This record gives sequence, structure tokens and C-alpha cells, in this order.
Amino acid sequence: MGVGAGAGTFWRWWTAGTTSLVGSAVGAVALPLTALTVLDASPFEMGLIAAASYVAWIVIGLPAGVITQRLPLRGTQVGADLARAAAVASIPLAWWWGQLTVAHLVVTALVVSFANVLFDVANSTFLPSIVERDQLQSRNSLTSATHAASQLSGPSLGGLTVQVLGAVPTLLVDAVSYLVSAALLRTLPARRVDAPDRWPPMGALIRQGWRFVAHHPVMGPGMWAATAINFVCGAQLALYPLYLVRELHAPAGLVGVLLAVEGVGALVGAALTNRITARLGTARALVVAALVTVVGAFLVPLGTGWPAYAAFAAGNVVFSCGTVVLSVTTRTYRQIASPPDLLSRVMATVRFVSWGAIPVGGLVAGALAGPIGARATLLLFAASLVCAPLALLLSPVRRLRDLTDHDRDAEAAPVPQPVAGR
Repeated sequence: MGVGAGAGTFWRWWTAGTTSLVGSAVGAVALPLTALTVLDASPFEMGLIAAASYVAWIVIGLPAGVITQRLPLRGTQVGADLARAAAVASIPLAWWWGQLTVAHLVVTALVVSFANVLFDVANSTFLPSIVERDQLQSRNSLTSATHAASQLSGPSLGGLTVQVLGAVPTLLVDAVSYLVSAALLRTLPARRVDAPDRWPPMGALIRQGWRFVAHHPVMGPGMWAATAINFVCGAQLALYPLYLVRELHAPAGLVGVLLAVEGVGALVGAALTNRITARLGTARALVVAALVTVVGAFLVPLGTGWPAYAAFAAGNVVFSCGTVVLSVTTRTYRQIASPPDLLSRVMATVRFVSWGAIPVGGLVAGALAGPIGARATLLLFAASLVCAPLALLLSPVRRLRDLTDHDRDAEAAPVPQPVAGR
């Protein structure tokens, strides 16, 4: 697909994603509040629900790259949207029939998780085919800004909707958003898969993608830094609603507002990524962004009363700002530096490792929060986050100004000549 023909395609793709993002942000408030207020879930059950939302990255994260490479991208995205809509809509139905349980919420989160994996890998693979290489960072910044805006508006809207309609009926907003997204994506031109006469074994394709990322001097450290951050994100997903409701006694509307503040940081990060990377260089910006996330994570659980709300909001902004700068920069580099036939597997490998850390963090946080409390658990996870900047500082990234400097150095390196007589 040519870039000229893909300009309109990009905006339809963007509109579909924006619609489902807003719905998902609303659902991200309604689902934990359903568990807390309707089913009186325990801290461990909250961790289990958060873990189920991302566990698919561990189960099918690596095969997802091969699966996406073999399937039509449009059909994969539409099918994932329909599966997510059906899963989320099942919660209000079960509630109306008096059959809703925590197990149902966990199963729903699992279904959505598996659909998310295929959808996200397909989306990441689709973007470089419809924009020019020099526009990738700006387009990635736009999608991150859109995600930030949805995170800013969605939780606030979700919190208010929960107060008006209740937690369970609010989930219908999320289900409808997936249906709208599917209808928009269905209008995109279908893309045929250039299939060989015989596909190599899936295991061989997975190992090829894994080796490329894990042994890459720049992509590898970036992946491990993202993994450390996402491990903490998993704890935050599991504990933020619990911390705000049970320890800070925040009402539902304020919970939505405080969770939405993350979108402010993400929006700022997306807006400033190009300026920061231009001024510091992409490699140096990664290190700074990783250090910023550590500061933000430590701010979140400080204080009591209204100062605690302020610290939570400030920490959320700082943490998400650093996370977005790191995410946009590393994602753009992967899209530029990966061979086209490896791109889907590179994206899947990175997300398998980094996003796979999210359910692990959620489970560990849920297990710890019971005996020591949500605040102490969040502080422990903040301390673990120093692994993110260390992963970059102990790698070749620390010697680079821009990530692409590594590729230029590799191209300029002399080719070893055979030694005479050997």
C-alpha cells in the first residue's frame, strides 16, 4: 500500500483506535469498581483481575508475531474488536441475571487480554506501511497523545458515569466502543498476505525474532528497561483503585479524576518527545526518561489526606510522562531498524517480555498488599524501578547520543578480512 493512498487510511485507523481507547479508559475505571463495590473483592482478587488483563502476553505474546504475519491485518483487528465487545457485554448480562462473580470478571479480562495481544501487534505492524519513515516518530507521538487524551477524559467520564449509572452498566460504554471501532476498521482496504508455498516452522520464526531483539545492543536494553517499568505498571493497575478507595477513602468521582491525571503526563510526554529527543538525542532521552519514571513512582504513595491526593496526582503525571517518552522513542527505533519481514515478530517479542511483566507485577503486588498494605507495596515497587535506568546505563546505549548512531557505527565498521595461511 502506497503512502499516498494510505494517508486517508491512517486517519480511519486512528479514529477507530481513538474510539475504542476512550471506551477502554471508561471500562478501566468501571471494572475495578465493579469488583470493589459490587463483589467486595479482596486485594489478591484485585491483583488477579489486573494480572488477567495482561497475562495473554506471556501465553501467546511470542506466537502473536507469527500469527499476525500470516493473517490479514484488517480481519485480525476486526475480529479482536468483536471478541472484546462480546466479553465486556457479558458482565452486565450476568449482573442483571444475578450471576456475576469475581471469576466472571477474571475470565472476561482474560478474553479481552488475548484479543488485545493480536490487535496491538497487528496495529504496530500496520503503521509503518502507511506513513513515511521520517514521519514515524510524529505519528507514534500522535497515537501516544491520543492515548493520553483518552486516559485523561476516559477515567473522569468513567467515574462520573459510574456515579450516575453504577459500575456495571457503565461497562456497556466500553462494549459499544469496540463495535464502533470494528465498523470503522472494516472500511479499511484488505491487505493480502504474501504467503510462501510453505511457511517455516512457527518455532523457527519465533526464535529468529527473539534472537534479533535479545542480541541487539540497542533494542535489547530498551526492552529490559520497558520490562522494569511495566512490572511497576502492573502493581499500579492492581493497587491504585484499592489504595485510593480503601486507604485514602476517595469517592468514585475523585478516583476517576485521579486516575485520569495519568493522561496529563502522557499527553505532556507525547507532546514533548520530539523536542526532547532533538535536544538531547534519542539515546540520552531514554536514560533521562527512565530516571524520571523512578521519581514519579516514589511520589505516588506519599502523604495523607489531601496532600496524599496531590502527591498521587503529581507522581502519576511524572511517571507517565517519562514512560511515554521512553515508549515512543523505542517503538519508533524498532520500526525503523527492524527488517520488514521481522517487524511483527520484533514487536511481539518486545511486548511478550515487557508487557508480560504487567500481570506478574499485578500478582506480586496483590499478594504483598494484603499483609503490608498498598502504600508500602507501592514504595517497594518504586525501589525496584531503578532497574530501568540501570539496564540502559550498563549497555552500549550510554555511549550514544542517538539510537541510530549504533546502526551507522555498525555500517562503518570494517569487514574482517581472512588471515593469510588460515
